[in-house]
Amino acid sequence: MPAINAKRVYRIMRQNALLLERKPAVPPSKRAHTGKVAVKAINQRWCSDGFEFRCDNGEKRRVTFALDCSDREALHWAVTTGGFDSETVQDVMLGAVERRFGNELPASPVEWLTDNGSCYRANETRQFARMLGLEPKNTAVRSPESNGIAESFVKTIKRDYISIMPKPDGLTAAKNLAEAFEHYNEWHPHSALGYRSPRNIYGSRPVMG
Repeated sequence: MPAINAKRVYRIMRQNALLLERKPAVPPSKRAHTGKVAVKAINQRWCSDGFEFRCDNGEKRRVTFALDCSDREALHWAVTTGGFDSETVQDVMLGAVERRFGNELPASPVEWLTDNGSCYRANETRQFARMLGLEPKNTAVRSPESNGIAESFVKTIKRDYISIMPKPDGLTAAKNLAEAFEHYNEWHPHSALGYRSPRNIYGSRPVMG
């Protein structure tokens, strides 16, 4: 009998409103992350943020992503036509966990660093994060530099990829953006990594699990 992927089952049940009603969540911690974002070890702290861009035909696309704060790998991303919502964030969380841990969960909590956007502070987002072994942390209000790795990534992806890639329409843009993310992971040099790419710093890692 094949193994059951509990995370995928949960996602399907959530999308079809089959989950039992939860007790009210404990109010989020008021303690914000204000220190150094980068860490030495992978899977210790991940960060997430979003950005938008416009295609040549006027269509707007919004991107939500997750990065590892050690090797800067873009673990997962999602492109949508709507706003930045909790469900998209949860999908990105799940994709990031599957990228690094396969069908397993982290042995110890991975810090999940974000700004104070409503999609990140939503109770359902924080509950889902903890189910996946992530510990939500928010940056100080009106302090985007507290999530500087994500902010730097947005500047890089817009400057070095989106500004030059063909994007006549949304479908073409989404396809080319996926290729851009892969190129970034495999080849884009970082000064903080000794001018190596995210996947070159530790080698191309298989998922754990």
